[in-house]
Amino acid sequence: MGDLAKIFKAYDVRGVVPDELDEPTAEAVGAAFVEVTGAGSVVVAHDMRESSPPLAEAFIRGARSRGADVVHAGLGSTDLLYYASGSLALPGVMFTASHNPARYNGMKMCRSGAVPIGGDTGLTEIRDRAAELLGATFAPGGSVIGKDLLTGYADHLRTLVDLRGIRPLKVVVDAGNGMGGHTVPAVFDGLPIELTPLYFELDGNFPNHEANPLEPQNLVDLQRAVVERGADLGLAFDGDADRCWVIDERGESVSPSAVTALVAARELAKHPGATIIHNLITSLGVPEIVREHGGVPVRTRVGHSFIKAEMARTGAVFGGEHSAHYYFRDFWFADSGLLAAMHVLAALGEQDSPLSQVVGAYSRYHASGEVNSAVSDQAEALRRVREEFAGRGEFDEIDGLTVTGSGWWFNLRASNTEPLLRLNAEAADETKMTAIRDEVLAIVGKVSE
Repeated sequence: MGDLAKIFKAYDVRGVVPDELDEPTAEAVGAAFVEVTGAGSVVVAHDMRESSPPLAEAFIRGARSRGADVVHAGLGSTDLLYYASGSLALPGVMFTASHNPARYNGMKMCRSGAVPIGGDTGLTEIRDRAAELLGATFAPGGSVIGKDLLTGYADHLRTLVDLRGIRPLKVVVDAGNGMGGHTVPAVFDGLPIELTPLYFELDGNFPNHEANPLEPQNLVDLQRAVVERGADLGLAFDGDADRCWVIDERGESVSPSAVTALVAARELAKHPGATIIHNLITSLGVPEIVREHGGVPVRTRVGHSFIKAEMARTGAVFGGEHSAHYYFRDFWFADSGLLAAMHVLAALGEQDSPLSQVVGAYSRYHASGEVNSAVSDQAEALRRVREEFAGRGEFDEIDGLTVTGSGWWFNLRASNTEPLLRLNAEAADETKMTAIRDEVLAIVGKVSE
C-alpha cells in the first residue's frame, strides 16, 4: 500500500503506481473523502492513463462504503470535472497526474462548486483518516450512476465565449495524447474552425512526447505543423487539459502573460471596473494593461490555491498565471485551458490581423522565462542576492525575493519540492533583462560551487 505522507502534496495527491499509489490506497481515500467532507453524493472523473479507471473504481468503492452516492463521469479533463462539480453542486475527484510521466497518477479534489481542497482546507484531514482506514474492509452502501457530461461541458463553454460569428480559422491542436483529444472536438464541433489534430489518440503512455507544453521540446511538432499548414494559430494542452499554450502563425510561442492580458481586456469589456488576479511573476505589462482598461489588478503568490483564494475574496472576474493556468469567475473560479483558448480564438477571429499582431499589443517587456539553478543552501544564495542588490530597487518577500528597479524586476524563489532556486527576470529592453538575469545567476552560482 502507498505511503500517504509521500503522495499527499500541498494541493493534490500524486505518486508512482502501484509503488506509492495503489487501489487499496484509493479505496481508503474514497472513504476518508466522504467522511471528511460529509458528502452525500460525489462526482468522479478520470484521464486516459491505464491506471486511472481501476483507481477511480477503487475510490468509488470506498466512497460508497460510507453511504455516498457516486456520479461516475468516466473520461474527462480536469476542467470537465470542475464543470461537473459546479453544475451538479457536488464535491468531486479527478484521477490524473496532469503532465507527469505515464507511471504516475493522482487525485485532484474539490468541494461542491469546484472549491479546491488543499492542505489547509481538508486534504491533511483526508490523508490522516485514510491512513487509519488502510487495510479496512469496504462494504457497498451508496449507489453509482454513469453520466456523460461532455456535451453539457461543451455547451457551457460555448455560452461563455460565442465563436459562431468569427471568421474561419485554421487551428492546429496538439493534445499530447491527453484529454484535449477528448474535449476539443466536442467544443469545436460546428464552429468556423478548420481543425488539424495532432496526437488526439488517448494514450497514457505518451508515445509522441510528454504532455507538458511548458517544456519547449514538446512544442516542436506543433510549431512545425502551424507553419507548414499555414494555420492561424496552434494550441497545446497538458495531459489533463487544464493548461493551454498558444503558438502564433509564425510558429512562435505566445507568452502566458500576453494571453492573461488579452483575456483580461476582454473580460473587462464585459465587466467594467472588475478585479483581475495575476501572480507575482507575470509580466509588468499585465497590471499596466488591466489599469488601462479600467480594471483593478491584484498580485498574488505563485500557485493555484493562492489565485483561487484571492479570486473568491475579491470577486475577481479572471486570473492568470505564468504557467498557462487561467481562472474564470464564470467557471466557478476554476481554471480551464480550453476556455482561455476560446478567448484567444475570439480575439483573433473578430478582426483580420494575424495573431502575432493581436498579441503584440499585450507584449511590452522582455522576459527570461523561468531559469532553475540547483543550490544546496538556498537561504545563503538568497542572502547574497539581497546583499548585492541592496539600494538598487524595491524589495518584497511575498514569495521568495522580488527586486524591482527602473524598467526591470526579478524574482528568485525556492522550489517547494526540489533543491532548486527559480529565477524570473524581465526588463523593458532585452539587453537589460539579460544583464540582470546573468548577474543574479552568477551570484547564485557562487553558492552552488
